[in-house]
Amino acid sequence: MTSTDTPENLASPDPGAAPDPDAAPDAAPDAAPVMLALHQTALGGPEVLRLTELPRPAPGLGEILVAVHAAGLNPTDFKHRAMSRFLPPPPLTLGWDVSGTVVETGFGVTLFQPGDEVFGMLPYPYGVGSHAEYVTGPTRAFAAKPAGIDHVQAAALPLAALTAWQALVDTADLRAGQRVLIHAAAGGVGHLAVQIAKERGAHVTGTASAPKHDFLRELGADACVDYRSEDFTATEERYDVVLDALGGETATRSVGVLRPGGTLVSLLPGSEDTRAAAEKAQVRAVTLLVEHDQAGMRAIAELVERGRLRAHVSGTFPLAEGARAHVQGETGRTTGKLVITVR
Repeated sequence: MTSTDTPENLASPDPGAAPDPDAAPDAAPDAAPVMLALHQTALGGPEVLRLTELPRPAPGLGEILVAVHAAGLNPTDFKHRAMSRFLPPPPLTLGWDVSGTVVETGFGVTLFQPGDEVFGMLPYPYGVGSHAEYVTGPTRAFAAKPAGIDHVQAAALPLAALTAWQALVDTADLRAGQRVLIHAAAGGVGHLAVQIAKERGAHVTGTASAPKHDFLRELGADACVDYRSEDFTATEERYDVVLDALGGETATRSVGVLRPGGTLVSLLPGSEDTRAAAEKAQVRAVTLLVEHDQAGMRAIAELVERGRLRAHVSGTFPLAEGARAHVQGETGRTTGKLVITVR
């Protein structure tokens, strides 16, 4: 049943009809569990998203079934809705971020049990599907939800926080006293990267429009650059690490503000120009694709519990209004994260 179905549209048995002599004595209607999901059967704009009734998944080996309370929205959702990138063509249900309650565990699961509150990122990209009432995923894609935050806050964290953690900590090995430049610092990944970098003891410069500078300073940024009126390369400052969520010319120009031996971590595929510039400048330029990571999720949860990391949620939308969330997200003006609420 889709959201447009009504009880009047559904076939119902005629109470006056004669019984079928061939039917089993206690035959019951199909009672397979179902759920509502923000589903699409074609690529396109937000209008292709429909609230649709689908079979509820069952956990496989080493998996848990999670009743979704909230699910984060990320730019990769917009891109995959509109075009075939990493995923096969529709039909599909998007969403990688999830926070919810364990309903059922598959064979071999020892870390969680029904009733546990968890949050995590489904394996990117093929584990997609959290924009629904239920989702399954491998146990080790999840961690215990920090008790001090609600499901909306928790759902805003996984993909963006893991991206920032894997870029700054795992890839760049950011250390105390180093200097880092974070592009799009008020965005989903950026605002979490600012906090993680400060927790690592780094000096942080962030690029964002001028109205967002106070927000960045509240997060701990030491310096802000207005990308609309300032050239981030017009400085004697040299950074140990640059985190680039913009790609293209920004990535190539970022090479010039790195110290020799520094690291540029891009979140979009790098160009030949960027690679050539990095080789000439003797810096490392890499492209990061986020991975599900329980150790990273536990590290993020520990920062949250110590009050050192918090997602800024600028808007929430019920599952039925997920298309409207996509419309707002694609403006590119969101500060922090948008979240879809399910329960």
